[in-house]
Amino acid sequence: MTADALSQAFAALADPTRRDMVARLSEGDATVGELAEPYRMSLQAVYKHLRVLEGAGLVTRPAGPQPRRVRLEAGAFDLMDTWIERHRARVERRYRRLDAVLEQMKEDEHDHGDDHRGRPGAAGHQDDP
Repeated sequence: MTADALSQAFAALADPTRRDMVARLSEGDATVGELAEPYRMSLQAVYKHLRVLEGAGLVTRPAGPQPRRVRLEAGAFDLMDTWIERHRARVERRYRRLDAVLEQMKEDEHDHGDDHRGRPGAAGHQDDP
């Protein structure tokens, strides 16, 4: 899956109906008719959603006679998962560094007391009363 495929996968999953279809397919393969059951939409509209999911590589329908079962392609989620985890790890590292800085600031404040001694610019100016 390329970066363009990654964009297609995220775009496909931007639609709540398609996300619901993916969630239902994670429970098991289904025919288009079975997938269409809970939705108030035409079968043609369901096929349109499936074509988007197929185009993104998230589902497949094997060639052959109808009814064909729609299958979720778990491998398509690996690249998405890798992308998400890479960025989650970066954000978590940033937050850990921020936590360390805040903890150090708290320790410095405790070491110097609450009278603001030692803080640049906090000392009384000679012109202050």
